[in-house]
Amino acid sequence: MRAFTLSDFDFDLPPELVAQHPAAERTSSRLLDGTADAPVDRIFRDLPNLLNSGDLLVFNDTRVVKARLFGEKPTGGKLELLVERVLTGNEVVAHMKVSKKPPVGTVLRMVGGFTATLLGRWPEEDGALFRFAFESRSGEDPYALMARCGHVPLPPYIEHTDSADDESRYQTVFARVPGAVAAPTAALHFDEGLLAQLEARGVQRANVTLHVGAGTFQPVKTENIAEHTMHAERYEVPEATQRAIADCKARGGRVVAVGTTTVRTLESWAKSGEASGDTRIFITPGFEFAHVDLLVTNFHLPKSTLMMLVSALAGYERVMALYAHAIRKRYRFFSYGDAMLLKLQR
Repeated sequence: MRAFTLSDFDFDLPPELVAQHPAAERTSSRLLDGTADAPVDRIFRDLPNLLNSGDLLVFNDTRVVKARLFGEKPTGGKLELLVERVLTGNEVVAHMKVSKKPPVGTVLRMVGGFTATLLGRWPEEDGALFRFAFESRSGEDPYALMARCGHVPLPPYIEHTDSADDESRYQTVFARVPGAVAAPTAALHFDEGLLAQLEARGVQRANVTLHVGAGTFQPVKTENIAEHTMHAERYEVPEATQRAIADCKARGGRVVAVGTTTVRTLESWAKSGEASGDTRIFITPGFEFAHVDLLVTNFHLPKSTLMMLVSALAGYERVMALYAHAIRKRYRFFSYGDAMLLKLQR
């Protein structure tokens, strides 16, 4: 197999194709069917017709928290926190955007009437993130404080500030476990009606959890992609899902991963043998997939690790041809954009 470099995953994307708002209805997004010999332009609500009785859809049931918080230093300087992870008690790990980093021990005054005390860097003294202790007079835990005071952490390429519409639409209809700072966006296209149609067709359903971190938007900076260090994300594959996958394979069904986060979760489990933990899995062409047969995914950023993942699954030449088709046909890209269906290249 050829040695791929970062430039191999670049392409020209007209900026107007970056979706700034979701489609009017979740299932009205377009769906590029990449499972046939030639690409087929469909609507997302066509998905049940592309799946078979006995197939298994696996969703990521993480829930996006309102992780963007604003405050100020004792000097009056403004700052922004993006909570990446809630630790034990009232402690959190966060990205900090500020003109000058305050010293350890500084008590920050946060919008909403609570404080955040800087405890140090994380995970080590030279870590890129910061550890804080949140405190409020009412004794709210970090999740309650984010729900009351926070903002939806929209991706950096969405240019408007968060709104009430984003609170509902930048969240899947089955989101259950709070902890993500970015949505598993391929699953945003499903609504309750479509899920009912899939069930009536005999398509089964299971969940995993991967709390998507802000590192998902981290650019790859090295031309030699093997030198890139992946961010860590927490995942869990419940026993019920493990059994559902085994049963699906036994009956000859296909495992359909909804989103790259589901792929990363299932393949992390397969590679490590651990059903829960932190993963830094980096999937590039040449990767041997253990579980996934089909993938429902959105269109990804040029030169991103997710472009590498979908190329590993469906084949580099095929994926690049499908992206060229999508651009010609004016598909909408990224988190609020359209979707595609890919099959594993065997």
